[in-house]
Amino acid sequence: MRAALLILLGLAIGVIGTSQVMNALAARNPMPKAVMHTLGYHAGELKRAVKSQQCDVAKIRQHLLRLQSTATDIVPTFGIAEPGFSDDANKLQTALQQAVAAAPATCAALTTALKPVGEACQDCHQKYR
Repeated sequence: MRAALLILLGLAIGVIGTSQVMNALAARNPMPKAVMHTLGYHAGELKRAVKSQQCDVAKIRQHLLRLQSTATDIVPTFGIAEPGFSDDANKLQTALQQAVAAAPATCAALTTALKPVGEACQDCHQKYR
């Protein structure tokens, strides 16, 4: 009985210790997660606008510009030196530049402009997520 109790106590201490270490490791550099959350927020707002068919030109432009600005932070924030990662990040930046330049004024135009952006995100997430 005593041995079982000690084993159970050891497992509980191990689980608590592991969770503390994992939390400490996750908190050491919050920037990559913050960049992805910011990109997700602005992309989500654009998707919600399309879904609700309320595509205000000023809001669309604001979100696209914020996406474009935040996308430039991907490579320096993540610090991944692989050429493929840089290429994927550049592909996203190019798609966002084209979306901003297209200046979508309707929901249909926004959907068309966002398609390459979504594809660039998907390509990168399939490789590096």
